[in-house]
Formats: sequence, C-alpha cells, structure tokens
Amino acid sequence: MFRGTHRHSLDSKGRMNVPARFRDWLNAHCDGQLIVTIDAQSQPGERCLVAYPLPTWEKVERRIAELPSNSVAARQFQRLFVGQSEEIRLDAQARILLSPNLRKFAELDKELVLVGQIDKFEIWDAARWETCQENWLASADGFASLGDLVL
Repeated sequence: MFRGTHRHSLDSKGRMNVPARFRDWLNAHCDGQLIVTIDAQSQPGERCLVAYPLPTWEKVERRIAELPSNSVAARQFQRLFVGQSEEIRLDAQARILLSPNLRKFAELDKELVLVGQIDKFEIWDAARWETCQENWLASADGFASLGDLVL
C-alpha cells in the first residue's frame, strides 16, 4: 500500500500534494478519505504526523476503544492520539490541508518528507527526517535483530 520516501512542499495555506501512488490507492479504497493525527508514540525529537486511510483508522479506533477506561496511560494516549485526529479528504488537485494545530505539533516547515509505513504513512519536516534518519542509521545495531525476524 504505502511504500517509499517522497519529498513534497507545503504551500502557504498548509496544503501538500499526495504522491501519485498513495493517491491512487486512497481514491480506489476509501474515496480519498484520511485521518491525520499526531504520532503519539514518537520519541523526543521525532515528532511527525501519521495519515491513515479511513478503513485502517476505523480498525485502529476499535482497538483503542477496547483500552481500559480506568488506565491513566490509556486515557492520556486517547486524548493525544484520537483527540488530535482530523478527517481529511483529498481535494481535486490531490492535496490535503494540514491544520495549523497539526503543523505546529510536527513543526512542519515548507519542505516535507512522506514515509510509507505499509498501512499508513508519516508526514515529517524534511530537516527533522534527515536528522532522525542519520541517528537511526548510526545506532542500527539496535534493530539488526528485527531484520532476522522478517528477512
């Protein structure tokens, strides 16, 4: 579904183009409807947004609804992840409009990187993506064993 890394620009109104491969899949499977939210699982310095096709988001929401309501951590996660989510539809030019709130959280500037994550994609500020990618590559020993599990 969503693979690869794609560079795009954010216009002055907060709109960004969606890569053709992503757009084609979204139009075919969910009429261009997305849910965009903050990455509530990000590590310090790794703030980005996550875009889910609506059918995938509905599955995620069902799992979130099953979290224990008496758990402080679960409630905090719901407040951040679900509370910041926004329903967005591709416009006629295959763009999505990112709200000021979402742009502020991810500190998005003009240059963006979209990173495919199989069933969703992430939206990063390009400078932050470059820094994080270099840090991850420098500490690649930490996930080398994961490659053994899947490759």
